[in-house]
Amino acid sequence: MSLIIDILLESWHLLLESSIFILFGLIVSGLLRVFLDPGTVSRHLGRGRFRSVFKASILGIPIPLCSCGVLPAAATLRKQGANKGAVTSFLISTPESGVDSIAITYALMDPIMTVVRPVAAFLTAFAAGISENLLGKPIENRSVVPDLTCPVDGCCDGRNCSPEAHRHHHTMTEKIGAGLRFAFTDVWGDLAVWFLIGLLLSGIITVMIPESVFSRYMGGGFLSMLIMLGVGIPIYICATASTPIAASLILQGVSPGAALVFLMTGPATNITSLTVLVRILGKRATAIYLFSIAVCAVGFGLLIDWIYQFLGISAQAVVGQAAKSIPMGLELAAAILILLLSVKPVGRFFQSRFAGPKAADRHAGHVHTSTERSEHCTGGNCGCSH
Repeated sequence: MSLIIDILLESWHLLLESSIFILFGLIVSGLLRVFLDPGTVSRHLGRGRFRSVFKASILGIPIPLCSCGVLPAAATLRKQGANKGAVTSFLISTPESGVDSIAITYALMDPIMTVVRPVAAFLTAFAAGISENLLGKPIENRSVVPDLTCPVDGCCDGRNCSPEAHRHHHTMTEKIGAGLRFAFTDVWGDLAVWFLIGLLLSGIITVMIPESVFSRYMGGGFLSMLIMLGVGIPIYICATASTPIAASLILQGVSPGAALVFLMTGPATNITSLTVLVRILGKRATAIYLFSIAVCAVGFGLLIDWIYQFLGISAQAVVGQAAKSIPMGLELAAAILILLLSVKPVGRFFQSRFAGPKAADRHAGHVHTSTERSEHCTGGNCGCSH
């Protein structure tokens, strides 16, 4: 019993440290949803071997979608004219990063990892996209049909009214309100269960596994990168949920480079998403996607270990220092709010898995809007809860 209490206390401690940063990331993601025009995004990803890949790599960094949630969004981009290289880049940079995961990385880890993580995601995505466009067939000029549906409430499809007219459909307050609803229901609905699981796994790692086990086999070097690569590629875990696990691994003696390999591979790859990618992009592009992630993850892992050694910084000593500047009362309020927001998605998660065929039929019978279809998982290939 005491072991369970120790695990829960350790998980609660991590939640306190990260909650205020999670809320900040969610708010930014909701505002991006309302104010970032998806039509503009898709129009910039169809032309040019290099420019489209660069834009896709950049645009994917702040968007908070998991490795399964990004698949329908990428499929939509492909249909709207994005070339395979741009889609490949978007598929890598989006799940590996996000405003929410960047914020929680700052809270639970340190400024170095906070900067390196999105930079590594961008460079990996760019390398994979360029490889696909150079090694693949010549890029075809495809007609782009952007989705201009109103992101606030779907009041119009954006085609039968001019952009000037549509700007007057909703006030700034309505747009911000819609963004916050999207953040705290849709975005957190996809992340909540997996983030809480990540917290529990972090508590288990900290309490039950001796530090000597990790420091002996994953304290640095090429072998530790390969071990973490084998762990990260097949599992499903989102960027936000992987962060507390990586922080716990560092505290237990894992090198920051090996932790970065986990942060790069876990969110971007899993067995289910790879099978779907074969259908969206083809076998060759999927192989390039996986090979680029593996090579870049190991390369950046070795580089980040060298950076810490060169600067004389102990990753264990600086983990979680940023969160210590947040007042305890604010941390407690944010943690309670996170738990309250998690009640509904956690309930849906258990209902969909344990309530029997009727509940599954009701879930399957839900008709998604065009926005839901483009930004959330559909069908039976997803591990997300929504």
